[in-house]
Amino acid sequence: MWLIFGGIAIVATFLNLYLYKAGKNYHLAMAIGLSFTALTLAASYSMVSDWVNAEDWSALLDVVPTMSIAYWVLTVISILLNITPTFLELKNKK
Repeated sequence: MWLIFGGIAIVATFLNLYLYKAGKNYHLAMAIGLSFTALTLAASYSMVSDWVNAEDWSALLDVVPTMSIAYWVLTVISILLNITPTFLELKNKK
């Protein structure tokens, strides 16, 4: 599920940037991109919770340390890309 949510978040983020460049209203795409980023993290957390309940310690040891770093980096990138049009719009108004 996290893969689907992550894919939608990526598409919505690029749609956000495209709509800004085209001069159209990008706010809905920005909200969708950020929302699906949050849903991706929640789905991943749910997957890890399932592994804990199943006591699948090898899966936790293999995946969690690497994915923790990746999720932090990708979340920060998603936030920055999604709010870039807002900052550019504010800069152009000055």
